[in-house]
Amino acid sequence: MFVLATEGEKTEPQYFAILNNANSVVHINCIRCKHESAPAQVLKRMESFLKEKGLKASDEAWLVIDKDEWQEEQLAVLYDWSLRKDNYGLALSNPKFEYWLLLHFEEGNGIGSGEACNRRLTYYLPNYDKGINKSDISEAQIHEAIERARRRDNPPCTDWPRSTGTTVYRLVESIIRVEGE
Repeated sequence: MFVLATEGEKTEPQYFAILNNANSVVHINCIRCKHESAPAQVLKRMESFLKEKGLKASDEAWLVIDKDEWQEEQLAVLYDWSLRKDNYGLALSNPKFEYWLLLHFEEGNGIGSGEACNRRLTYYLPNYDKGINKSDISEAQIHEAIERARRRDNPPCTDWPRSTGTTVYRLVESIIRVEGE
């Protein structure tokens, strides 16, 4: 099982639902938020879930967050948490999760802001409004996004991307790897 605490209340859970289909042997549980998206709140939701439900050795717990306007100190707390156990992770997108979505369609060059990312994404998903459908993204596009994100993350960052990029691909690779086992 993958337990995800996400900053977004709509887009991220919908995206990971694409990977969590009825035929899947992997179960993805997105801990829902209620307008509490600050890094400390995302971490608090995860810690509350883990305290209540626990985590098996084969499970993974990930924080999925945007760089947005968050300060380095706020993100460092999440990164430090991700180092506590081998099955904890931090998937961060700079400037935002929509950049990861954009990589499903193109290389994502020249994106300098969240607004620019949204504009470019609506070229491929004209009806995009913080939500996606399973029909919007194919399995092949997911693999292309992983490759594009990995190329941008070179050399691989140890904590999170300081410039435009995303480490969500690491989480998605882990889900795909477990699915294939």
